[in-house]
Formats: sequence, C-alpha cells, structure tokens
Amino acid sequence: MRLIFRLFLVLLPWTLKRNALRRLYGYELHRQSHIGLAWVFPERLLMRAGARIDHLTVCKGLQLLSMGERSSIGRLNWISAHPLDRPPHFAHIAGRRPQLLIEEHAAITNRHLIDCTEQVRIGRYATVAGFRSQILTHSIDLQAGRQDAKPIDIGEYTFVGTACTLLGGARVPHHSVVGACALVNKPLAEPYTLYAGVPATAVSPLDPAMRYFSRTEGFVH
Repeated sequence: MRLIFRLFLVLLPWTLKRNALRRLYGYELHRQSHIGLAWVFPERLLMRAGARIDHLTVCKGLQLLSMGERSSIGRLNWISAHPLDRPPHFAHIAGRRPQLLIEEHAAITNRHLIDCTEQVRIGRYATVAGFRSQILTHSIDLQAGRQDAKPIDIGEYTFVGTACTLLGGARVPHHSVVGACALVNKPLAEPYTLYAGVPATAVSPLDPAMRYFSRTEGFVH
C-alpha cells in the first residue's frame, strides 16, 4: 500500500507534490526547487533554491539527501544506501552516515550509480559528468570477512569524467580532473592536477587559470 501511495505522489504535478512532501515527510523544499517524475524518498530531504532532480532518478535508503543552491541531479540515476535500521550489516561502524551532500552549483549528470551506505560529498561547482560512473562506498572486507563502508569526498570545482569508478575511502582534491574510465581507490593529494588510469595517478598539472575553476555558474553552456 505504501508503494502505491508513493507512486501516486511521484505522479503529482510539482506544486502539489512539494506541498504533500513537506506536510507528510517534513522535507525542506524551497519553492524554487524541483523534482520531476522521480522516486526520491530519503528519510530527510533538503533542497535549496534552484536545486533540481530530473525524471526517472531513484533515491532510496538514505538518511539524508542535501542539495545546495542550484545543484542538480540528472536523469536515470540510481542513488541508494543500506539503511541504518537494518542490522546486522555495518554494525561495527560507529556513527555511519548514509547520506549524499551536494553543495551549491554542483551537478550529477545522467545514468550514474551512487552508493551512499557511507557519506558521499560533492563539493560546490563540482561535476560528476558524462554517464555510467560508479561511486561505491561499501564493499566486502576480505580480511575481516564482513561488509565495510568508507566515505567518499569530491572536492570543489572538480570534474569527474565519464565511466569513472570511485571506491570507499576515495578523495578527489579540489580543482582537479579525473579522466574518463579512471579508478579512484584511495585519497588523491594534489589540487590542479589531472588524474587518470587504473588505479588513477597524477598525469599532469592543470593551469589554475582554466575558466572551469573560476566559474560563478554551475551549468556549463
């Protein structure tokens, strides 16, 4: 019955849906935010002015989805997490945070897979670009013989190219680029750097004067 009711909410015009989501779920939705025909039901949802989620995106299992001003999630993305109230997985991780934080003017484009069993942060003006990238915070710890999860952090003004894979514990520094099809499986250190390969390593420095690194509008025309 709950699934049918939520499907009904998904199909409502946005103005009616926004009011219903505010009233029934306590979501904090700015009047200039927008959700299309998308299944978005985290425990807590915060969308600032101009934030938007496009059609056919699924978001479930998260404790929190927070979207800053003019941030965006495109079409056909699958965003999920192992909820806090479903033991016994991840019980050894104190203070686990199944949440996605998208800061102002940051963007996730289309057809990506994002696992937020631990926190994923996408810094302001950063872009998860192209399609078919995977951001995976959890996996099996073979040594311990159990599921484990680590957060992933993508710094401000970063560009993640198409079909990349970021694994738990990955950190991409601010003002950097991850080349297409790269694998990031550890913290990267230097900003203003192009990273590429499997696993990703520093390939070349980047000019700090590149316009992408100083733009004041997230969307790139």
